[in-house]
Amino acid sequence: MPLPLYLLALAVFAQGTSEFMLSGLAPDIARDLGVSIPAAGSLTSGFAIGMIVGAPLTAVLGARLSRRAALFGTLSVFLLVHVIGALTSSYAVLLGTRVVAALANAGFLAVALATAASLVAPDAKGRATSLLLGGTTLACVAGVPGGALLGQLLGWRAAFWAVALICVPALVAVARSVPAAAGVHGSVRRELRALRRPRLRTVLLLGALVNGATFCTFTYLAPLATEVAGIDAGRVPVLLALFGLGSFAGVSAAGRLADARPVPVLVGGGTALLAGWVLCALAAGSAPALLVLAFVQGALSFAVGSTLIARALYAASGAPTLAGACATAALNVGAALGPWAGGAAIDGGLGYRAVPGISAGLIAAAFLAAGAALALAGRTGR
Repeated sequence: MPLPLYLLALAVFAQGTSEFMLSGLAPDIARDLGVSIPAAGSLTSGFAIGMIVGAPLTAVLGARLSRRAALFGTLSVFLLVHVIGALTSSYAVLLGTRVVAALANAGFLAVALATAASLVAPDAKGRATSLLLGGTTLACVAGVPGGALLGQLLGWRAAFWAVALICVPALVAVARSVPAAAGVHGSVRRELRALRRPRLRTVLLLGALVNGATFCTFTYLAPLATEVAGIDAGRVPVLLALFGLGSFAGVSAAGRLADARPVPVLVGGGTALLAGWVLCALAAGSAPALLVLAFVQGALSFAVGSTLIARALYAASGAPTLAGACATAALNVGAALGPWAGGAAIDGGLGYRAVPGISAGLIAAAFLAAGAALALAGRTGR
């Protein structure tokens, strides 16, 4: 794999740390800013909403820029708003910084996906995607538990400062190592026409549902561990690290299979993912079971999710920039839907144990959607 891919993964690591770290910081943010835990959890939804709007918007606005310029600009904005977030004492301002950070993150990731696909052979998009998303899974392994530990030792603001500092070497790497004209953007109208394919729309819907299931439980994993499983708060970073290790294992395995054998990954992995969320809902009161399931569900979620992203890039080969943008937006529709659904269950009195049950329901909905798409394709011949 080309060196620029690894450097892009470094930036994705910083952004993934920011996106996921609130799962370990939500209780501290809630106490410090005087809001409820579901309100603190909605910061994740706010980030996801910014990603949904930002991915296609920034991709279109940056169509006339070189990819190096687009990557450098969006990453610079991402760094700046984390400095503001670390300094504010207002929940509203913090929520605003999350939305702006998400806009920048979405633009960066959309262009990074297109750049990654343009730097490798046409039949290696799955490997390139998994390497890029490896930065996200490493964020789960090291960045998120590290952010939780920083939050416990120095307060949640320290985690925001850490993300800003990680962005500095990533900025230098992008400026010096990403080709200025790597895969020049094509016509926006031509790419929009390529996005009309039914297979692409189905893949994007499945990606949204799978990612919604992941974020539904992951956002509330810390209170689920402490309030239901009875895990000591000091061991929550270990739980988050297990999820991250599983995520890294899953995306690494998917990188070897997504190009050649995507259907076994999606069907087999999706079935196991559904069973795992059901088991998590039933066994959430057991600390050992929750620790094991954190690893297993992390692996399955990211194996299936990264394979769906690769399938989106293949399904829209004529729209390299907007395909990455739409994949980013679809995943974050799920990232907004999941925490919202989990928070609604908690506020409705169902408790934290109901959250993995909702994740199971979202995976079941993905299977129903896939079955309906296959049945429709059989009748129409498309």
